[in-house]
Amino acid sequence: MTSQRLQGQTAFVTGAASGIGRATAIRLAEEGAAVMVTDIDVEGGKATVAAITGAGGRAEFAEQDVMDEARWAALVEQTVSLFGRLDILVNNAGIGVGGPVTDMTLETWNKLMGINVTGVFLGTKHALPAMRTPRTDGPFAGRSGGSIINISSVAGLAGAATMSGYCATKGAVRLFTKAVAMECAAARDGVRVNSVHPGIIVTPIWDSIAASDVDLIDGSNALTAEQIGLASPVGYPGTPEDVAAGIAFLASEDSRYMTGSELVIDGGWTAH
Repeated sequence: MTSQRLQGQTAFVTGAASGIGRATAIRLAEEGAAVMVTDIDVEGGKATVAAITGAGGRAEFAEQDVMDEARWAALVEQTVSLFGRLDILVNNAGIGVGGPVTDMTLETWNKLMGINVTGVFLGTKHALPAMRTPRTDGPFAGRSGGSIINISSVAGLAGAATMSGYCATKGAVRLFTKAVAMECAAARDGVRVNSVHPGIIVTPIWDSIAASDVDLIDGSNALTAEQIGLASPVGYPGTPEDVAAGIAFLASEDSRYMTGSELVIDGGWTAH
């Protein structure tokens, strides 16, 4: 049984057709938020919405390529039109590609940067004006503000052999988050910006990283997230719901004094 910490608020979650994105959309809806669910995976996105509405929540799906700036502008406008305003943005969409840096093509590098970094930049750029617009009704009438939550990784905190491109993008998300947090704090706009750093989480992203190309922080190599998770300090991998719980905390007023922070959810991977 979850609380209703986000009652009356609106969230926008990218990459919400599966994995952490789906779990996050469902958790934010359970906390009372109306959710705009986006992804390039139409069927998966619609399934996420069905899970939310089937449980009595509010959600809409829109197909989105996070590298398309015009689409970002249109969808933020659509979200405000449907739900009244935008309070929470979760920049979750991302891809993972492994392999030696000498084998990486420029096309692969640019795709990683485009989805994992440019998508976060565009989401932040277009969500901020909506968050800075004062609410017109409800308990927060007259107030502006919101919470932007960017999904980085433990790969944004420490290097991993054969994951140079992915590490570069997640490190960029980490420092972009801090810079925008300071910008919003200086503007006194009420918008908080934080990053989340998942460790080994059982999600479909592992399907796109060949096992032979994965060499994690401690040098381990394994076939699946489940197997890698066995080598973590706690002895098991995390679930999308573990990360979604942390995201819900950052979205809520329970984290009102946090901005520019890193929430690490990794079962202890980076503690040693």
